[in-house]
Amino acid sequence: MSRRGCAPQPAHRPQWLTMLAVTALLGMAGCGEPYQKAEAHAYTVRSGDTLYSIAWRHGVDYRDLARWNKLAADYRIHPGQVLRLTGSGGTARPGSASTRAGASLVGRPPAPPAEDNVTAWVWPADGEIAAVRHAATDSQGLTIAGSEGQTIRATAAGKVVYTGGGMRGFGNLLIIKHSNVFLSAYGHNRVLNVKEGDQVAAGQPVAQMGLGPGRKPMLYFEIRYNGKPVDPRWYLPARAR
Repeated sequence: MSRRGCAPQPAHRPQWLTMLAVTALLGMAGCGEPYQKAEAHAYTVRSGDTLYSIAWRHGVDYRDLARWNKLAADYRIHPGQVLRLTGSGGTARPGSASTRAGASLVGRPPAPPAEDNVTAWVWPADGEIAAVRHAATDSQGLTIAGSEGQTIRATAAGKVVYTGGGMRGFGNLLIIKHSNVFLSAYGHNRVLNVKEGDQVAAGQPVAQMGLGPGRKPMLYFEIRYNGKPVDPRWYLPARAR
């Protein structure tokens, strides 16, 4: 006797039907994925994206991304636009980042040309530091433990090129462009004091520390050189651990 409103179940389900159901469930499991996989060769622009945030998420240099997609000098993109994430043959500009997200430089790179160099680096926050790999991007950075609401400072002079919470695993994120080759990022902020397009000075307060993994007050901090994560301690002044 079947339950009211339920169709009688067959005694035996064909194997092909079982496999079809499993495949459908696996496909549905991916529907909630907020971003395309970093290994993809194309990305569909979403509201709130900037060229810099897309390049950051996929581990490529923003200049390569602009060149591959023949973008104008203002790097303007729009929701729904499909961007190539690799160049011809999957290659990047010589000396720039690998197209594999999270690929970090093993050794400190040579100093860039004078016009792209940054010499006045400062620590973005006070607190206990630890070198970590960021789970969402498998890239290299630092966590700085502190207190909620603590001041976060720009690590060097530059232009704010991304603000928002649209990048999984970073919380409320800020990205600053310091030169053609150097970018920095600040994750898990409670409040952002700047907006996209703002010019900031080294040491200028740009955010307030928020809660990171485990609901612990912390800053997640990265510096990237030509799109690749580098150890920020190569550039920051020496300090007590």
